[in-house]
Amino acid sequence: MLDTAKTRWHPIAASYDLPFRHVFHGQLLGREFAVWRADDGYINVWENRCLHRGVRLSIGINDGRELKCQYHGWRYSNRTAGCTYIPAHPADAPARTITNRTFAAVERYGLVWSAEEPQGEVPELPGFAEGELLTLRGIAVNAPADAVAARLRGYRFQPTGQIDGGDAKVTVEAANDFSVALRAVEGSSTTLAVFFVQPVDSNRSVIRGVLEGKAEGAVRMAVLHHHNDRLSKLRDAAEREAAAAPAPAPLEPVIERVSSELAEMPEETKHGRKATIRVEVARKWQAADGIAGFELRPIRGLLPTFQPGAHIDVHMPNGLIRQYSITNGPGESESYVIGVKLENESKGGSICMHETLRQGDVLAISEPRNNFPLRRDAVKTIFIAGGIGITPLLAMAQALHNQNLSFDLHYFAQNEAQLAFPEKTSGLGGSLKPHLGLTPEATGAKLREILANYQPGRHLYLCGPGPMLEAARSVAAEAGWPEAAVHFEYFKNTNKIDDSSSFEVALARSCVTLKVPAGRTILDVMREAGVDMPSSCEQGACGTCLATVIEGEPDHQDVYLNEAERKSGTKIMTCVSRAKSARLVLDL
Repeated sequence: MLDTAKTRWHPIAASYDLPFRHVFHGQLLGREFAVWRADDGYINVWENRCLHRGVRLSIGINDGRELKCQYHGWRYSNRTAGCTYIPAHPADAPARTITNRTFAAVERYGLVWSAEEPQGEVPELPGFAEGELLTLRGIAVNAPADAVAARLRGYRFQPTGQIDGGDAKVTVEAANDFSVALRAVEGSSTTLAVFFVQPVDSNRSVIRGVLEGKAEGAVRMAVLHHHNDRLSKLRDAAEREAAAAPAPAPLEPVIERVSSELAEMPEETKHGRKATIRVEVARKWQAADGIAGFELRPIRGLLPTFQPGAHIDVHMPNGLIRQYSITNGPGESESYVIGVKLENESKGGSICMHETLRQGDVLAISEPRNNFPLRRDAVKTIFIAGGIGITPLLAMAQALHNQNLSFDLHYFAQNEAQLAFPEKTSGLGGSLKPHLGLTPEATGAKLREILANYQPGRHLYLCGPGPMLEAARSVAAEAGWPEAAVHFEYFKNTNKIDDSSSFEVALARSCVTLKVPAGRTILDVMREAGVDMPSSCEQGACGTCLATVIEGEPDHQDVYLNEAERKSGTKIMTCVSRAKSARLVLDL
């Protein structure tokens, strides 16, 4: 019966057990669940353990979008159960493999249903209308589920219209190992009640009952008391019987590695940049003057977990590949929302997104990458966005706003019509500070005002056009901001790349030495030799193809590394940077 029970839908909670910002401890067949309702209404049923130290997540904090473990503060995203933040490593984006096991959930008849390996649909209750039901209080019983279900066949109760009577005729309309449907009739009053037995463990169960019809006020309270009293007596009898029998062995749930069922995976692209997810353009709209918003939903399954600052590669119908930041707030994991600015000197990317792509079209995208992660341990965070640079910073600001952490979002644009995603920025309150129509000189003065009086514990995040970022970084340095507190992301690398040098690259862990000729990149040569190196923008702006230098002198031509990282000589962007020395040794 155990195998059958694993594939059968069982109620594990009542709807009233899941108010917003609460976590319910559910159990089924020996397995514990953390069950919680997100602010978007989605019901999460997760393995009840933090992936760090195994602490029960049912004692965690539900902030409406993420679930936070009480022990070391690890945070997990709504829907995907992927880890979004690790306080002990605030500057790093958690690996996508840090994902908890999730289980199916269906809310119906005032109950929340789940199963380990669900097959088919939640049982139909003919004649029961959602919203016209009365859900009884769950009754925990220290007895096996089949024994409790057998006793429920003899359960006697009064119909709702004759709750004070005593001569109701009760008949069994249907029954199986885990449920019993009973009808009580007295005079002209009749009530159908269905009782489900939740098998918590081999010797523990919960009775969950649903009555047809909706009772209000004093009648409702009388019905609830009536069934609570009679079901409590049935529980006592079942427990006496179970105590007299040999105790069955407890059920031991199998803790398995999570197998991610993500969106459909098409073939990898021949140029090495992987488009592993297929999505549909669910919505396209004008997010601002010259900026199109796109909502991308998976063809099937769930989208991978992302953290604020993450971006995706979009593989366009015309063969081009472009990178766009995910603007979603925390826990908004049903889709990805991106913004695309129509560039005056577009080489075909933004024109394709604006003019060719339509709602309903299918795109191939990469999994999210985050080389611009958000720290959530700052005393205060300052965001400075220029134009479309708002996109990654908007995701970050929403994350801090949801946690009531201190931040200011300074948004520079030509006019109000160019302020993108007003439906998202409007929720940030006074932390949003628009700066409109400023000249370059006025922008510089405003940056000096914003960045004056640096205080320890503050962090600065910059995203926007290259000249603005250069100016902001220069102002921050003059104002005493340490490089470790200044985080930035460029849209593109505008440096003129000098690829005239030739040199050797030794891959220490692969035991391979490669010749990099003039006109070829380290990344190209490694791929040609069969070394699978991840990449995204391939112009030295995103940081995806970063490698560690063990020996040799890099010739930095990227815009991703800061000055301290460049001077250390220990990192190189393999897509554009080269070697000043005759040989580089990389930790690859």
